Amino acid sequence: MRMRNNQLEGAKFRRQQPIGSYIVDFISFERKLVIEIDGGQHNEKESRERDHDRTTWLENRGYHVLRFWNNDILTNIEGVLERIGEVLG
Repeated sequence: MRMRNNQLEGAKFRRQQPIGSYIVDFISFERKLVIEIDGGQHNEKESRERDHDRTTWLENRGYHVLRFWNNDILTNIEGVLERIGEVLG
């Protein structure tokens, strides 16, 4: 994936990293960007509330959080990478 080896706007991402009491899918500590990949279970009310609390916690610590659905990763990876590049650029 193009998130490895600083291939996306020179940002270094780590996968499955703990931050506070959470484990985020991808994080660039240097760029303060968190990327979360959500499956269908995240569309349930309780999950949406937990995701909102998690996003708020991260944003209160200066992180920008981007969320993408699994389906977007599978069917529109170029669009996903473009959006990440826009935020990093």
